[in-house]
Amino acid sequence: MAVFFHRNRVLLLHLSFWCVYLSFNLYQITVFQRARGIEWGQLFTSATVQLIFTVVIAYLNYFYTWPRFLNSKKIWRYVVEFSIPFALLITARVHLHRFLIDGYTRQNEYFYSSFFIVQITAVTLFIVLFVGMLRFAVDWFEFESRKKEVENERLTAELNFLKAQINPHFLFNTLNNLYYLAYTKSENTTEVIAKLSQMMRYMIYDSNHPRVLLTKEIEYMQNYISLERLRLNDQIPIQFKIHGSTENIWIAPLIFITFLENAFKHGVSNNNSNAWVKINIQLQDKECIYTVENSKASTTNNTGKSGIGLRNVERRLELSYPGQYKIKVEDKPDVYFVQLNISLSDSYAPKPVPAMTVALAHG
Repeated sequence: MAVFFHRNRVLLLHLSFWCVYLSFNLYQITVFQRARGIEWGQLFTSATVQLIFTVVIAYLNYFYTWPRFLNSKKIWRYVVEFSIPFALLITARVHLHRFLIDGYTRQNEYFYSSFFIVQITAVTLFIVLFVGMLRFAVDWFEFESRKKEVENERLTAELNFLKAQINPHFLFNTLNNLYYLAYTKSENTTEVIAKLSQMMRYMIYDSNHPRVLLTKEIEYMQNYISLERLRLNDQIPIQFKIHGSTENIWIAPLIFITFLENAFKHGVSNNNSNAWVKINIQLQDKECIYTVENSKASTTNNTGKSGIGLRNVERRLELSYPGQYKIKVEDKPDVYFVQLNISLSDSYAPKPVPAMTVALAHG
């Protein structure tokens, strides 16, 4: 039923208007009959003629003269195109009205007065303008709806483009790691390829959806950390903690990985024995708090490309969580800290449970 009303809302709006108009006319007929003593049959016939002529004039303007004016934007052309048929139809209606009431015998002078003609003209013109406004309102709502649809399509395309940019960025980093392991003839090379395969499966299939389960996103992060641990020969303390229940929590895919990548790219190296990384995901009430803290390498690569990933994820957050996220960054001489707060929808509100430490913690 709701679908029917939505599809036929314009038709139902017009029918409702004419029902109100007809009801008002019937009320006027009752009052007029009592005042002037004219037969009911004549009055109802006159009301029918009035309704038919008004509908014809209103929809002649609605479907023909008004659309032509909107296309040409020539006001004088519209006035001429509307006035001529309006005047002809009003004239025909007045004479038909007189004929039906008393057969041109002038028994009722009201229908032969100038006031009667002015009244019919004014009322008809008002109805025509009102029906024309209905078209304007419908066109405006359709324009706004189409505008929002186009905007949503543009934002969706932009979001998909930003997500697609993550793939080559991630592949570049991971292939560098894989090249290093192959170059050193590490026995972990096959394990890296297997982990990479799992991650690519997630990126290609799961991340194409607007939301994914948080458990899958965490699994993806765990695989990434495993690759980094293999590259670093398990020499760097990496702590990954999760506080709260992750069940039935949905989140935009690949939102967390950029901050994690930067922690390893700019803060961890084999040459720094004091390097460390701490990752924390906390779910409380209706909010997800994600923090990444890492030591800073003595020489940090600050090329222009390093900020692409962060700008990318900030734009994705604007599109996926408008007004529902907050980023806090602390860049100290020896520590880099970033915190991302995301508001979760009511349907995905988590239930807090005691904290647990993922088995990736080392040291």
